Amino acid sequence: MVGLKPSDVPPTMAVKFLGAGTAACFADLLTFPLDTAKVRLQIQGENQAAQAARLVQYRGVLGTILTMVRTEGPCSPYNGLVAGLQRQMSFASIRIGLYDSVKQFYTPKGSDNSSVTTRILAGCTTGAMAVTCAQPTDVVKVRFQASIHLGPGSDRKYSGTMDAYRTIAREEGVRGLWKGTWPNIMRNSIVNCAEMVTYDILKEKLLDSHLLTDNFPCHFVSAFGAGFCATVVASPVDVVKTRYMNSPPGQYLSPLDCMIKMVAQEGPTAFYKGFTPAFLRLGSWNVVMFVTYEQLQRALMLWESPF
Repeated sequence: MVGLKPSDVPPTMAVKFLGAGTAACFADLLTFPLDTAKVRLQIQGENQAAQAARLVQYRGVLGTILTMVRTEGPCSPYNGLVAGLQRQMSFASIRIGLYDSVKQFYTPKGSDNSSVTTRILAGCTTGAMAVTCAQPTDVVKVRFQASIHLGPGSDRKYSGTMDAYRTIAREEGVRGLWKGTWPNIMRNSIVNCAEMVTYDILKEKLLDSHLLTDNFPCHFVSAFGAGFCATVVASPVDVVKTRYMNSPPGQYLSPLDCMIKMVAQEGPTAFYKGFTPAFLRLGSWNVVMFVTYEQLQRALMLWESPF
């Protein structure tokens, strides 16, 4: 057996809520440079970035990270980390921590198992709830990750995370902090369904068929499968979301306008720009997050239990 023994008592909602947020923050700390590389590759070729692109060209995941370190300093892959952690603590706590509770709410009374439809509905619900609450943190994170800082002589629009919130609200209105909410709800509903439903079903099938026990190997395989499915289905929406959230006022009329212009200028393959770092990031993020989440739930339940 690998890891802590499963608790005889099901984890409480508070344990799931806290465990999900903490596990997601830990996963973000380890995989954030991959996410930043994904954002840079996704916006490469965009009109707004044309001038900077003449100076800096990104090729591949490792090449992007190395170019950033060389041109912007060793800390540049972690641009927006504070906002990223703020996002995960609120976002993941809701979309992951509340998933089981919402799934039970949608499951008909008297039913032993939740159907795939019920699980998809639960994933969409918690994903949409999470985006609505955490959207400002995502906007700030993307702005920091997309900003190119080429040394002391170049401009940096935001001096810090809190300054970014204030500047966006002042220049674009409070609505600017919720820019891209609809494409983000679409993207994260898809991602949440792919991640949570795939993980849920894979784990259930592995346990029911007695191929694996409820420990690290089972969690690892289920999480890896969840990360791959999420990347494949969510990549097109993710690219549109990133570009729309990073755009200055007036560049795009709507997320749909952003999508149409992107296809017209760069072709349909633009939807999968940054796919490799997206998969490396989402795959590794899911593995770290779900494995940590499962162990944290068990540790917190042990801590709550009377000695």
